[in-house]
Amino acid sequence: MSAPSTPPAADAARRPARGRPPRLDQARTVEAALVLLDESGLDALTMRRLADAVGVQAGALYRHFATKGDLLTAMAERMLADCSTPPPDPDWSGRLTALARRLRTALLAHRDGARVYAGTHSTGAGTLGFAETLIGVLGEAGFGPQEAARTALTVVHYTVGHTLEEQAALQPGDQGPADPERLREAVADAGLPHLTAALPVLTGTDFTAQFEFGLGLLLRGLRGLRRDGSGPGA
Repeated sequence: MSAPSTPPAADAARRPARGRPPRLDQARTVEAALVLLDESGLDALTMRRLADAVGVQAGALYRHFATKGDLLTAMAERMLADCSTPPPDPDWSGRLTALARRLRTALLAHRDGARVYAGTHSTGAGTLGFAETLIGVLGEAGFGPQEAARTALTVVHYTVGHTLEEQAALQPGDQGPADPERLREAVADAGLPHLTAALPVLTGTDFTAQFEFGLGLLLRGLRGLRRDGSGPGA
C-alpha cells in the first residue's frame, strides 16, 4: 500500500490542530478566505466553507464579520496591505503610474481580486494609506484637494474596471475577451470595415498593453490640463 500523499501547504496551514477548537483569529481567517478564493473563486466562497477551513462553527465567524460584505472588505484591505509606500520616482506622473500599476498587481495576485475589491469601503491602514499616498502625489503636483480626490477616484476606477474585465476574460475555460473566431465571423458578415481593421486588438489578450495605453491617456490628459491652465492648480 502506498503512503498517503502530503496535503498542500495551504491546506496544512489552515487545518486546526487536534484537540480543543482553535481560538478564532481575524487575520488568520482572512488569509484562509484568500486561499479559498484562489482555489475556487468568489462565487464559491461562502461563510460555511470558510468556517470549515478554519475549524469553527459558521456562527463563530460573525463575531468578526457581521456579513459577507464585511469579510470581503477585510480581504480587500489585506490585498492592499503593501501598496501605500510612496514610489521613488521624482516625477509626479511616474509616481502616479507606479501606484496604478501597484493596485492592478495587488488585485491580479488573487483570483477574482478585482471583484472582491470593487464596492468595498475599508477604513483600514492599507486602503487609507494607499489613498493618502495617491492623493499626496497629486497634491504635490499642484492639484487642489477636490481635483486630487476626483483624479484619484478616476485612476482607481479605471484600474479596478480594467482588472475586472481582465480577470473575467482569464477565468478557466474562457478564450479571452471574446471568442476570436466568432467575433471575426460576425464582423465579416456585417461588413464593418472599421471593426475589421481593429480586430487584432479586439481579439487580443495583451491586457498589460491595453492597461498601459489607457493609463497613458489619463496621464496625457492630466498634463494637458496643467499646461493650459484650465484644470488643477489654475
